[in-house]
Amino acid sequence: MSTPVGPYTPIVRGGDLLFTAGQVGIADGAIVEGGLEAELRQVFANLRAVLSSAHASLADVVKTTVFLVDMADYGAMNEIYMEEFGDHRPARSAVAVAELPIGARVEIEAVATV
Repeated sequence: MSTPVGPYTPIVRGGDLLFTAGQVGIADGAIVEGGLEAELRQVFANLRAVLSSAHASLADVVKTTVFLVDMADYGAMNEIYMEEFGDHRPARSAVAVAELPIGARVEIEAVATV
């Protein structure tokens, strides 16, 4: 699990729910190179690590929010998102934002059950 880039907790339990902080495509302190696909793969690696730290997995996710700097990336994001979640389809919101921390193009936060 990567070190947070701000003053927050990566995952918090509230009752039977786990709430993750937004995950960006950061590795070794910087956004990974290779564009949207590389960033998204790293986002999911980071999301898996955060969930695993609380003994959960992507299969436990019930809701996600995807933040995109460019909605033109929506289709490509959907393809990778479906690959990563497989047949599991959590509820989801996707929103366009003007900017994300440390120059990220995409960020995903999740709510999981425990």
